[in-house]
Amino acid sequence: MRNLRSPLARWREGCPMRAHDALPAPLRLWLKGAVLPWSAESARRIWEREVRRSGVAGALRRLAEVEAATLARERGRRGEI
Repeated sequence: MRNLRSPLARWREGCPMRAHDALPAPLRLWLKGAVLPWSAESARRIWEREVRRSGVAGALRRLAEVEAATLARERGRRGEI
């Protein structure tokens, strides 16, 4: 439930669980350990693009990079080190 407290959390239209369940298994597993509250749509968009470019491992690596960059930006906005 820690993800729901993030200022990055946004409410989406539709059934988020159905959208999540429709994601590929490796992506669902990655999201399970994610720090940020990813929407199924944003994760799917990155996943599909990166799987075409560099396969499953590349897609998982890119998701981690995007998450790390977002966390760094948020820390900078809050003045945290």
